Amino acid sequence: MPGMEFVQHIASPFPRELPDNEDDLIIPAKNGTLIVLKAAAAHNVKRVVLTSSVGSIIYGRNNGDRSGMYSESDWTNTQNKEDTTPYFRSKTIAEKASWEFMDQDHSGMELTTVCPGAILGPVLEKDFGTSANIVIKMLDGSMPDIGFDIVDVRSVAVLLIRAMEHPEAANERFIGSAGFLKFKEVADMLRQEYPDKKIPKRILPDFLVRLLSYFDASLQPILIDLGVERKVDYSKAQNLLDWKPLPNREAVLSCAKSVNEFGLV
Repeated sequence: MPGMEFVQHIASPFPRELPDNEDDLIIPAKNGTLIVLKAAAAHNVKRVVLTSSVGSIIYGRNNGDRSGMYSESDWTNTQNKEDTTPYFRSKTIAEKASWEFMDQDHSGMELTTVCPGAILGPVLEKDFGTSANIVIKMLDGSMPDIGFDIVDVRSVAVLLIRAMEHPEAANERFIGSAGFLKFKEVADMLRQEYPDKKIPKRILPDFLVRLLSYFDASLQPILIDLGVERKVDYSKAQNLLDWKPLPNREAVLSCAKSVNEFGLV
């Protein structure tokens, strides 16, 4: 890193299915982040931007407290394993470790963390991001109706650059989202755009989704979101960084267009 003014730390392991050993996610996420921060501080980097996740903000609540509005001041409770997944625990632990590192660092380096929602938008290759499964499963008719905060990958890129360059972004957290979408709304968008596809119309009952998860491991990570609406306040990035995310419809349809072009559905 000699001579570098800024560092973007973006990568983190994100499997399509839950691992047998959660340390396969947690240890690389935490240690990888700390390695980057230590190297950056040693080479007098001005600012590190860490890509975290809304998963480090909105999970780990008791049954009656899960739905609601969350902000950058909230943290996922990693001790509550009934309302977290190994991936969300890994993102939370890694981000908390980064702030703890900064508390002990005296190099003058700055840290900014960006916490995106489910990232959609165009995919660049067949080895696509896990969030694109939302659209792919809708197009093949197998995704149940739950919901997440959505953001276009191109909007995330803009937010990461603003988090890197804007003076007011130093030592702040920023949520990246264009709003909450129920999967029924995603299905409606796709049905209008692809009338020849068998896009699901029915909402699968929660008990059936839980049953199917025994046979389809890719459903297991979403079980904690059944019947829950966890929404985030993303006004901080808009107000402080003048960030304007692309509409969710653009994120959904551009993702669908690209996965079709790659023959993934």
